Amino acid sequence: MNVVEATVLGIVQGLTEFLPISSSGHLLIVPKLLGWGDPGAAFTAVIQLGTMAAVIIYFWRDLVNIITTWTRSLWTPDLRHSMDARMGWYIGLGTIPISVIGLAGKDFIEKGARNLWLNASSLIVMGLLLMVAEWAGARKREVADLNLRDGLIIGGFQCLSLIPGSSRSGSTMTGALFLGYTREAAARYSFLLSVPAVVLSGLFELRKAFDGGLSWGPTIIATVVSFVVGYACIAWLLKFLTKHSMMVFVYYRVALGGILIGLLAAGAVSAT
Repeated sequence: MNVVEATVLGIVQGLTEFLPISSSGHLLIVPKLLGWGDPGAAFTAVIQLGTMAAVIIYFWRDLVNIITTWTRSLWTPDLRHSMDARMGWYIGLGTIPISVIGLAGKDFIEKGARNLWLNASSLIVMGLLLMVAEWAGARKREVADLNLRDGLIIGGFQCLSLIPGSSRSGSTMTGALFLGYTREAAARYSFLLSVPAVVLSGLFELRKAFDGGLSWGPTIIATVVSFVVGYACIAWLLKFLTKHSMMVFVYYRVALGGILIGLLAAGAVSAT
């Protein structure tokens, strides 16, 4: 991988990690369409640390409050009903499903799931599910209305993101919309919930960098680029969702999935 490829993939990661259109899917699709090699699941996981850094910095006040209040609530009963303390439990417990399933299905996720037929299908199916959630959701609940049941349900939806093409943000926002949350609340909680899962995934895959599984230079470039682009994307999306629906992302997902299926059926690109 050269500098140009690393920069392009960093931009792709920064744009698609937070938009509900699948970063892992695009990191598989873009190299295929441009005739580059598959960057691999390890590269994908590690450069996600760049976009996670963007989330951490963008929401640093929220995260500090959540961590400190949750920690203090362990020995201070009066704090246990505060939103920050409860949010700590929701994020922590909501991360368990994807952690368990991710470890159990590690081999399939890193190898078998990296197939364009599966990606194209996931883009379309999850796009249509997002459309149903957009139409059916009441969009009246805010982050302050979150409870343990909802946190676990949205955490379960996050497991769908283990399939390339599904989208982590798209899966969790779909779950939140079905539960009646506003688009902005769904996006905000989706970003916060993604922090532990993506950081753990990136650190787990980082071991391959020391085994010769990754090229340091391009990976660092892509990670830095994904951070810059990702930070800008968070700010834009939260503002966009206050006045617009998710339908533009639904149209994009279905169109891209349909184009991919057409290319695959015509033999213009290979599935693996």
